[in-house]
Amino acid sequence: MPVKYSEIKKKLKLEVDKKAGEGPAHLTHFLQNHKNGASGYFKKPAIEYLTDLHEILNLVEEPDFQYYLPIKWDVPFPPPDKPKFKFIDLFAGIGGIRLAYQNLGGKCVFTSEWNDYAKRTYEANFGEVPFGDITQISETQIPDHDILLAGFPCQPFSIAGVSKKNALGKAHGFLDETQGTLFFDIARILEHKKPKAFMLENVKNLRSHDKGKTFKVIEKTLKELGYSVYAQVLNGKYFVPQNRERIIIVGFRNDIFKGAEDFHFPKMPEPQKVFKDILETEVEEKYTLTDHLWKYLQDYAAKHKAKGNGFGFGLTDMNGISRTLSARYYKDGSEVLIPQEGNPRRLTPRECARLQGFPDNFVIPVSDTQAYKQFGNSVTIPLIQAVAKQLVKSLLNPNGEHSNISYRNSAAV
Repeated sequence: MPVKYSEIKKKLKLEVDKKAGEGPAHLTHFLQNHKNGASGYFKKPAIEYLTDLHEILNLVEEPDFQYYLPIKWDVPFPPPDKPKFKFIDLFAGIGGIRLAYQNLGGKCVFTSEWNDYAKRTYEANFGEVPFGDITQISETQIPDHDILLAGFPCQPFSIAGVSKKNALGKAHGFLDETQGTLFFDIARILEHKKPKAFMLENVKNLRSHDKGKTFKVIEKTLKELGYSVYAQVLNGKYFVPQNRERIIIVGFRNDIFKGAEDFHFPKMPEPQKVFKDILETEVEEKYTLTDHLWKYLQDYAAKHKAKGNGFGFGLTDMNGISRTLSARYYKDGSEVLIPQEGNPRRLTPRECARLQGFPDNFVIPVSDTQAYKQFGNSVTIPLIQAVAKQLVKSLLNPNGEHSNISYRNSAAV
């Protein structure tokens, strides 16, 4: 009889924290992949961690997986029963890209995210704890997969990030020692694992950063690794009532597809929603701006207007679309304010989720501050899924299974 994941989690007191190290990641990755070849990458450390937990918790039975399998995944977004392809989820955040590809029948076999709060949200929704810092993980420890997915960090390439680092006299982009080289972690995994395709997501400014040199380095690297490269700036406003432009980079292995993958970015549909459609009907008073904050924002906007700058708050047109939601929204909510009687209010975390296309059963287990950061850093799911649909269509043949698909052929090294 299947064991519920929630019962396993309670029994083993699984928690996402730094003290546990990578143990919960190995254990949940093994449990999610125990039916496929990817499990070999996680089994040994998963058994060691399970043994440690049994000793610490004084559990009677032996630390054997027979007591935990099969599993009923009672989480909002369980893994598919009959996957069509495998993918890995790098710089995963809270799983927006994963959700898009999982909706199309994909099975995630490895995920990595360094932020502990994002890991908590990820685990609450998918029943899997991401591994940590990808720079510390060898490419040999990553299972075989068909598609590499990565929304690699925006900071080194964003307008705000570059301006801030210039002001501080710090290097940025590929000269940034901490984040700028993270693209090369993607490159080393592509080189070693050679997935059939990839999809990368980044800020619109990536293309123009450093007079176009940054994008040229990325494109050149991907082509040298043996991939065709497609890139386009797409706007989420056709799927959700938010102006959100992002660059999407897609590639296919030349030795498999021979340039005949017939990939096209999706045509943008007619917008279906306006801003008021994502609002909750009952909202707590705490989301209304205080008199002090509202006055500050008005004075700040007036000061910059006098200087000829465009900085300031954004009162959103209820029948239109909002400005771009950012990770700084937790500070004052100024970029997306909702007009109402008296002082305006900021979005609730659930409204932020809706503005990014997350379904209402997506669990938000963290504080408002963390939730604002997480949704501001995330992707517009329906836009990503529209791209994913085109990518997967190119990956699979008309029978729904590519001749070299790795789902049943993956094995540990």
